Amino acid sequence: MPPSQGSAHPLRLLGVYAVLLAVIYALVFFTGDHSPTPKLGIDLQGGTRVTLTARTPDGSKPNQDSLRRAQTIIENRVNGLGVSGSEVVIDGDNLVITVPGDDGGQAKALATTAKLYIRPVLSAVPAVGGKATPQTGTAGTAGTATPGPVPDTTQLNPDGTVPTQPAPTTEAAPTTESAPAAESTPQPRVFPAQAPTSPPTPPGGLTPQEQAKKEIADAKAIRQSTDPTVQQAAMAAMDCTKSDPLAGNDDPNLPLVTCSTDGKEILLLDKSRIDGQEIKDATSGLNQQQARHEVNLEFKSGGSDAWASLTGEYINKRVAFVLDSKVVSAPVVQSGPQQGGRTTISGSFTAASAKELANTLKYGSLPLSFQTSEAETVSATLGLSSLRAGLLAGAIGLAVVLLYCLLYYRMLGFLAGFSLIASGVAVYGIIVLLGRWIGFTLDLAGIAGLIIGIGLTADSFVVFFERIKDEMREGRSFRSAVPRGWQRAQRTNLSGKTVSLIASVVLYILAAGQVKGFAFTLGITTVLDVIVLYLVTAPLMMLASRSSFWAKPSVNGLGAIQEVARERRAGEALVKETAR
Repeated sequence: MPPSQGSAHPLRLLGVYAVLLAVIYALVFFTGDHSPTPKLGIDLQGGTRVTLTARTPDGSKPNQDSLRRAQTIIENRVNGLGVSGSEVVIDGDNLVITVPGDDGGQAKALATTAKLYIRPVLSAVPAVGGKATPQTGTAGTAGTATPGPVPDTTQLNPDGTVPTQPAPTTEAAPTTESAPAAESTPQPRVFPAQAPTSPPTPPGGLTPQEQAKKEIADAKAIRQSTDPTVQQAAMAAMDCTKSDPLAGNDDPNLPLVTCSTDGKEILLLDKSRIDGQEIKDATSGLNQQQARHEVNLEFKSGGSDAWASLTGEYINKRVAFVLDSKVVSAPVVQSGPQQGGRTTISGSFTAASAKELANTLKYGSLPLSFQTSEAETVSATLGLSSLRAGLLAGAIGLAVVLLYCLLYYRMLGFLAGFSLIASGVAVYGIIVLLGRWIGFTLDLAGIAGLIIGIGLTADSFVVFFERIKDEMREGRSFRSAVPRGWQRAQRTNLSGKTVSLIASVVLYILAAGQVKGFAFTLGITTVLDVIVLYLVTAPLMMLASRSSFWAKPSVNGLGAIQEVARERRAGEALVKETAR
């Protein structure tokens, strides 16, 4: 409904918009952290974003409940690592981990958490060049413990104390080697993606999901066989340098041939005896007596009984903690049965590696396995340059629009500029609040949406002003042409804004990643454009139409249109005179 011609109505509408701005900025400055700074994306402030895609053994779509539980567990691990400002959000069938700052390794470490099991070690051989070396022992079948020739130096105690007997002297232990290495290089459990190394177009006309399902089934048939001969062949053929299609999809009720996370050992493991979800707590600390770092484990009630049974059966033998089908630790059981549900893992740990292993064991068991489908790291310097470039592009776009309005519409261009500024002030405050309330981050794609919004807002002015010109060509004065032009312009503007809003909503629903930021900011500017059009632009034009100053052709730039109207009236009068 257009504003009335009463002088109070336009002022009331402008007052409403002023109140809205006051409310927005009162919330900005007096709620939350009181900071008027918007929350920036990693491409503007620097950081790392990792998108994890859920993998299921049959290639089916993961359910949302499993995704939510996975999100909660990874968030707990974020807190355990002490990473501030990080986020874990669900985006369709994906989990998106965002870590600000220059340390991209943190986000990659957060992406390593998946399915955790505890399995007895039946046999182990060192891997040279990623493949097994000739072994002196034989691979045992499921349920038979046949330790390999490469024992682990890591030790387990039932009560949290360090054993008095010396550890084996062999140094090819997965934990003692892999744990320190994890300090500089994230363990390759999920990051990078444990995807098949097949070409982009799968052979045989299979879809990617069908191809992945086939590779998982083939790997299970060989590496999870109960036949000792097949187990021997699997260990001989195992290459720890290649990506693992079985990652996170192994059957816990079958034996498993796999590698340690550092790729230095190939192990044959018995079926799972304890699920990682039975681990109640895992902490790291410094043993003052032995002057070394240790990891302390505590099991839940069900896991406590299973652990006592396992350690009683495998005294002086190894048990493996298997995460995403990779062995993260395979310590030797020094005594058993270990009652009370508590134990200690000791070895060649640093403070960082002990803390990482503790967090892995504590938060390690997820209902889904994941592969990295997208990873992006931006330095803080590049982020600052991107922010400056985005702001410069926005300023240039605004200046060009204002210059066009001033050249084409004269002083009426100032009214368009005031409306643009009013819209920009409101958008800025809303983005700050959205970042505080729902975690919305402004990235380069979002800035692009805002810049396009400037063009859409200017388009509203052009439609309005051109309708005023149409009315004046028909012989109406500037005062009467404004309300009539508004009635015609608002229908056109509303139709255009509706189309833009629908496009933004559809794009937001169907898109993923940063494209959603573009659609979101474009939708915000579209809605706010309509509000500014009704509460700022139209009232200002109504007030200008009643001013003798703004009615001057030299001010509003409509002198040529008025001359056309006079010539048209003179021509019509001449036609009438001739007709008589």
